[in-house]
Amino acid sequence: GGVDPALTIGDVVVPDQWSQYLEAVFAREKDGTYQLPPGADMPSAHFGMIFPQPVQIYRDGKLAEQRSWFPVDPALLAVAKIVAGTTVLEDCANAKCLNHKPRIVVGGNGVSGQAFVDNKAFREYVRRAFHAEVLDMESAAVAQVAYVNAKPFIAFRSLSDLAGGGEGENEIGTFFQLASDNS
Repeated sequence: GGVDPALTIGDVVVPDQWSQYLEAVFAREKDGTYQLPPGADMPSAHFGMIFPQPVQIYRDGKLAEQRSWFPVDPALLAVAKIVAGTTVLEDCANAKCLNHKPRIVVGGNGVSGQAFVDNKAFREYVRRAFHAEVLDMESAAVAQVAYVNAKPFIAFRSLSDLAGGGEGENEIGTFFQLASDNS
């Protein structure tokens, strides 16, 4: 789903880095504040009891590396920028048309977590805390595996909904085919 309010359904986003934004500690509430367990990081931004944490990466037999962001391959990102300048995206699918022309956005941040998001307040938090353009449930996991194995990675995310930003009910079912076609 889209996080950046400037994005709309049908747009394709190609972030240059990904994070597991719901790799988190759910803190204990006590006396109107939250207490993190020993060893947990205290990030500057949290959503109520949810405190994002970096992940530990083990690679090449080295000690654990704490990491929050996983970069996209720069060569693949350069190709995506070229393709973005020459690609025309669809604005209709299954007799349902948008009232705008979708666009391709290359760069920025993508975040992944284990939950489908259809909540405006949480989407706004994700935008503020991670400067995210887009969120999903799988791309950061693939980026993490690619990083650990030193393999090139890139993800194209086509928006079928806004993660809690649309008026009325979530539109994923209506625009799923359009998002698939544009990706």
